[in-house]
Order: sequence, then structure tokens, then C-alpha cells
Amino acid sequence: MDAEGIAIRFGYGLPANASAPEGLIANLAGPDLAASDWPGNTLAEVALAAAAYREARQARDEGAIKAARHALDDLALRGLKTSFARAVGSPDAFRERLVAFWADHFTVAARNRQEAPFPGVLIDEAIRPHVTARFADMLRAVTTHPAMLIYLNQEASFGPGSPKGKRQKKGLNENLARELLELHTLGVGADYAQTDVRELAELLTGLAVGPEGFVFDAKRAEPGAETVLGVRYDGKGMAPIHAVLDDLAARPETAAHLARKLAVHFVADAPDPALVADLEDVFRATGGDLKAVSQALLTHPKAGQGTKARQPFDFMVAAFRALGVTSETILAAAPRDVRRLILNPLQAMGQPFRQAPGPDGWPEAAAAWITPQGLAARIDWAMAAPQRLVRPLPDPRDFLRTALGKRAGERLTWAVGAAESARDGVGLVLASPEFNRR
Repeated sequence: MDAEGIAIRFGYGLPANASAPEGLIANLAGPDLAASDWPGNTLAEVALAAAAYREARQARDEGAIKAARHALDDLALRGLKTSFARAVGSPDAFRERLVAFWADHFTVAARNRQEAPFPGVLIDEAIRPHVTARFADMLRAVTTHPAMLIYLNQEASFGPGSPKGKRQKKGLNENLARELLELHTLGVGADYAQTDVRELAELLTGLAVGPEGFVFDAKRAEPGAETVLGVRYDGKGMAPIHAVLDDLAARPETAAHLARKLAVHFVADAPDPALVADLEDVFRATGGDLKAVSQALLTHPKAGQGTKARQPFDFMVAAFRALGVTSETILAAAPRDVRRLILNPLQAMGQPFRQAPGPDGWPEAAAAWITPQGLAARIDWAMAAPQRLVRPLPDPRDFLRTALGKRAGERLTWAVGAAESARDGVGLVLASPEFNRR
């Protein structure tokens, strides 16, 4: 695959930041520059703002409620801007794509204003640090992160035989255990039973959220040993939970599930079985080393086959990059402009920001994105947004080369050259089938 193909398939499009797989691999081996250049929110900031909001509502203090809402909204807006700034400006676009993939794999969505900043914190604290490390480490970090515990209602799960469970007459919530097995590790259809879900849920009952983040609450943990997938887990505190998470990460079903998901996301809706098998082999041989798996994906001879439809977030980021919109411009954008140029269009295209419809994340199939309504929204954005983002607009013929390189077809090249205005020509490029594929 040439440099253009690599940038489009494994990054956020042209212009390319790296000219060969070796460049992308070298970037992955280095520091996470985007995280340091464009820092996001911290859990401490988000927890403090959420606590202030809860306290203001309990006190029915309208002034304090309004101030707390503004603080939460500001944090959520900062998280959105940071996400786009990194994707648009990072010299390590493959890392950004991997972060997005794993964020979708471990989907968390806010259900209200108070939770709005939490998904971004999960990504920054539990996913980004581990995209080039061991999957088991990422699984531990995500499973115990307050954002995941809140999203999957772990705060409602009590060991039936625990002191708090007996006193408050509360029992299990199996959401976290079920998604751990079905989505995060083994995959749908793997060989586990409802008994495994229940026993795992009992094992996880000590996981809770305190005022400043994750805590292990022994008084709500189900006493005694639990058996999951034929393995007995016993002990105090986090030790048995860490043990079951490590075992799930090392299962062959997990390797198969993750290998296929990576191939589907980056390469094709129906990837070559040889690609999937080789990624699975690397995962198992390296003990879940995600950098090694990512390198195998990037350099595999079958990785250049097939095509994918760009999801709306990818489409918008690729358009920003091609237009030359900078990270600094995004960070400085007024809330009104963010709503008009990013949030509302993403909603219209079918992918509201960090609001996946369920814990299984966004669909991968092209048919889910290339719909009449979705395409109409993309075309509307392509025709209206560029002139609000860049002035003056580039010459459409130059923009065609910048955005698509050698991938521009003859019909598109002719149509762009014949466009009556820069607005029409640039819009044609962004609305074209070539630009909406990767």
C-alpha cells in the first residue's frame, strides 16, 4: 500500500503524516504527543463539577445549579474540542484511530448533563495509556473506571449476602458482568452460560464509585468464592477481580473476537480470514500486546484489500485536515460554532458525538452509514461548512489533489474542474464517493 493508501486507511486521510508503515510504527513506539499537546479533562475536575451539581440540586439553590451546569457544559465542550484537535493535528494519526477504535469497543455514553464529561475522561485515563500496551492492562483500567461503572449501573449492584445488600435489601445488577463477557472479551456466541454471568457479577460487587473516583467497597461485595468459566476465584479485595480479568483477557475466544473486530474496523466489513487468523495468532503469541497486534495489522499483505465507509466523525476530521483547519482553530471555536459546524451535523449524519445507541458501540457495516438521510446530511455539510471554516476557499482542483491524491476518479476530476464556484467544487470533493470511502 502506498503512502496515500496508508494515510486514508489507517489515519484520518490526506495529507499524510507518515509515508510508510515504518513511520506509523515508529510513532506508536514514541510518546503520545497529542495527549501532551492538547490535554483533556481529568477525573478530579469532572468529579468535582459533578459533585457540585448534585449538591446544588439537593440544596435547591438555583444560582448554584446554573453555575454547576455551566461548569459541566464547559468540561463537555472541552472534551469534544480536544478529541477533534487531536485527530486533526496529531502527527500520529494511527494512534488516534486506535484510540477511537478502543473507545468504541469499550463504549460509554452519557445519559445526562452530569455524566457528559465522563466518556472523555475514560478514554484519556483508561484507554489512551494502553493502546500500545497489554490488553489485560486496558481491560483492568476500563473495568474499574468510574465512567464505566456509572454507565453500566454497577452502583446498583450489591452482593445479596453482603452486609449492605442484606441491610438495604438490594441484589445484583448483571450489566457489567454481561458486557465484560459478551462485548469486551469473549464475544457474542462464545461458550459461556448465564451461571458464568451471575458468578462474575457476584465477584464484581465490590466495585463502586466514591466522591473522588473508583473505590472497592468490601461491605457490598458478595462473600465467598465464585466460579467463572470453570475457574474458582477467591480472596479479599481486588485480587480475585484482577485475576478473572487477566484470565478473560488471555482466553482464545478473546483473541479471536478482538482480531476480527480490528480487521472489520480498519480493513473491510468482511475481512479476509487469513488476516483475522494472523492477528489472532499475534495476540495470543504476545500475550495480548496491542502494539504488536497493531503492527501486524498495519503491515499485513491483506490489509490493503476491501474498502470501508467513513463514519461521520472520520468524515468530518478528514475534511478538516484536507481543508487545513488547525487544532488551534477548533479549540478557539465558540460554542455556537461548535454546535452549528460539528455537533448538529454529526447528529444529522447519524453519529451524535459519544452517544452510541448501546454498549456495543457504533455499527461497522457501510449500509448503516450510507443512507439517504445520512448522505443528504453529508452533502449539506460539504456545501455549507467549508466556507465557514476556511476563507478564502482553496482552488477546487488543488483541493482535489490535497484531499484525494491519486484516488480521484476521472468523472470527479472533470466535475470539479467544471464547477461554477469554489464552493461547489470543494463541496463536490467532500461529497464524492471517493472521499467518503477509506
